Amino acid sequence: MLMLYFILITIKGATDMLDKLTQGIAEYLPNILYALIILGVGYLIIRLVVKSLKTVFARSNHIDKTAWSFLISLIRAALYVILCVMVLSQLQVPMSSIVAALGTAGLAIGLALKDSLNNVAGGFILMFNRPFKVGDYISINDSEGTVSQISILYTKLLTIDNKAVMIPNGTVCSATITNFTQEEKRRLQLDFDVAYDSDFHKAEKILLDIASSSPLVLDTPDEPYIRMSEHSASSIRIMIRVWVKSEDYWELRCSMLEMVKDAFDREGIEIPFDQLDVHFDKEK
Repeated sequence: MLMLYFILITIKGATDMLDKLTQGIAEYLPNILYALIILGVGYLIIRLVVKSLKTVFARSNHIDKTAWSFLISLIRAALYVILCVMVLSQLQVPMSSIVAALGTAGLAIGLALKDSLNNVAGGFILMFNRPFKVGDYISINDSEGTVSQISILYTKLLTIDNKAVMIPNGTVCSATITNFTQEEKRRLQLDFDVAYDSDFHKAEKILLDIASSSPLVLDTPDEPYIRMSEHSASSIRIMIRVWVKSEDYWELRCSMLEMVKDAFDREGIEIPFDQLDVHFDKEK
């Protein structure tokens, strides 16, 4: 009988515990459902907000693409943090616990991801200093390409053959940056070697005629400058400097090389090439 009594008490205790657990789940289930609804709706709203911001910024002529690309990345991250706080609040997690958890998580993440935080800080520095913008052609260390995007952590470059290069913003801020398209005009310098027995005055006139006839050559800030620059071992070097719009730089460079070669051939101006003469002394 005593054994039966203990079994009954155990069953009753388990039943009461199960009833309390079931009641607790039933009472807490609406909070879970509401939290899931908030999570789903919030996610859709964030996507809609980000898409709308992209559309608004893209149509605006007063906001630079570099700035709004970075701002959208920042706003997206902030909205997701707010959504997580709302979900936790709906699950009745005390706000003090949320703040403490965020503080602890922030400290842990800060220690674990100090390089990433350095990249975030680098992104802000790029926004304020503006060494380049989206669309500029730049060189950073050994990487060179057109700036495609500046996000919170990385700067994206597209190379000439359309390869994507992702460079951490922290590295960008500490690197030497060469911006090829920031200025409206660039100076093009080309050097041409002519043989010593060729008429270098005639060669200089040919270069001047080609530069004067090209619609891409600018007269400001200086007119074309052509002078002999070096007496090398096997040739005379003639230098030409002209100003050109940045977007026309490569077109002018290639076209001038082609036109000078054709003109030198036509006028009998010899372009020397390296050669080695070997003399043998016959033994007497």
